[in-house]
Formats: sequence, C-alpha cells, structure tokens
Amino acid sequence: LKTLEEPPSHVKFILATTDPQKVPVTVLSRCLQFNLKRLPVVVIRDQLAKVLDNEGVGYELAAATEIARSADGSMRDGLSLLDQAIAFAGGEALKREPVAEMLGTGSRQMLVELLQALAKSDGALMLAALRKLESQSPDYASLLNDVAASLQRIAVLQLLPDARDDDDDADIVALAAEMTVEDV
Repeated sequence: LKTLEEPPSHVKFILATTDPQKVPVTVLSRCLQFNLKRLPVVVIRDQLAKVLDNEGVGYELAAATEIARSADGSMRDGLSLLDQAIAFAGGEALKREPVAEMLGTGSRQMLVELLQALAKSDGALMLAALRKLESQSPDYASLLNDVAASLQRIAVLQLLPDARDDDDDADIVALAAEMTVEDV
C-alpha cells in the first residue's frame, strides 16, 4: 500500500481487471478507476476488415459482422475469433454461413424466421420454425438475449427511422416495417 500511496516518480501502475469486485477496497481507494465501455459491433467489424485486408484474406462483410457480434464488445475477443475463423476456413475466403456455423450463431437466421412468423401471425410457420430451431439444440439463454435485442432494435427503428445504421441487418429493417408497434 505504501508503494501505491507514494510511488517513485518514474513508476506508473496500471491494473486491468474484468472483475473489480475482487480487488481489495484498500487498493481501490488508492486508485483512479476507468470503466471501459463495450465497443459497438460496427467498430469491431471495421477493424476486423482492416486486419483481413492487411493479411490478404478474402471475406464477406457479413462474416466479419458475425464475428464482431460474437465478440460482444471486446476487440480482443473479436481478434481471437477472427483467428479461429481464418483457421476454420482453411485458406478460403471467410463466408457468413461457415463462420456462423463455427460460432454457433446459425440460429440467428432461425431467429429471423421466428420473428417473421410472429409478424405474419402464422402459427403453423411459427411451429415449423420452432421445430427447426429445436433440432439444432441452441443455447436458449443466448437465443432469448438475441430475441430481446432484435425486438429492441425493431422498436427503435419503428420509432426513429433515422436511427438506421450499417450494423442493422436487412431482415431486421424489413421486420420493423412489417410488424406493428403493439406486436413488438
């Protein structure tokens, strides 16, 4: 603690943690805290695209977007996933479907199918989409988060059409026009 309170002038301490609750209060009280925000998907995607361009790896922008979404706001995780995707592709260009398969996010298209069935109030289509989804044994907690995030984005697009950005899926934009505000 003495070193933290009166460090030599040439010393700078930087403590980075993802779990600040585990740092003793005596240490925290002697530190400045900076809480870093999650990076937006579009920022991560653009950086991944730069890396792919610099490395001469072909890619679909949709594949980079899938990786950026899975990174969940972390550039480090995005770069790790990108490295895995490049290895998974085996020298081929990165395409959305194989990347989604690798990440386990293939259920995203099924999520769109579910929301489309809901928008059409088509029970048979909804049941077929649910059966198809169930056959893939998805992570339901993650799927529910994706449903909530998609519905939230649809609601924003319905109320604020100018809020549309490059990060929005065309399917989500279409659903915003198709669904009623009450259904959302």
